[in-house]
Amino acid sequence: MNLTTPALLFPAISLLFLAYTNRFLVLAQLIRQLHDREGEQVREMVLRQIDNLKRRIALIRWMQGLGVLSFLICALTMFFLFISMEPIAEVAFGLSLLLLALSLIVSLYEIAISTHAIEIELEDLAATHTTEAL
Repeated sequence: MNLTTPALLFPAISLLFLAYTNRFLVLAQLIRQLHDREGEQVREMVLRQIDNLKRRIALIRWMQGLGVLSFLICALTMFFLFISMEPIAEVAFGLSLLLLALSLIVSLYEIAISTHAIEIELEDLAATHTTEAL
């Protein structure tokens, strides 16, 4: 293994951080919109959305944390290679890959939860439409 092997992860991890930050910003905007729209009286559907948003924010925190650790350990891998400690570098690189994979798995779970949030919105729209039709 040489310095270019772990260096290949740097752009990938950077792009992941961009995607994770974007997801966080979208959630923050949704929360602000809910707050402005609902005010003091919160409907049952909104309470379900709030629980969903809280879980998603926690998952994004884990996604970002695991990604940061992966990035740091990848940098350490390069340092170990630089000082000719290849066995330690290989272990560190493996750990970096594992953390990156865990971050992606958490991201996949967060995506699944976000689709559930859309289903909650659709249920509310259907219920509102049915009530108005009566």
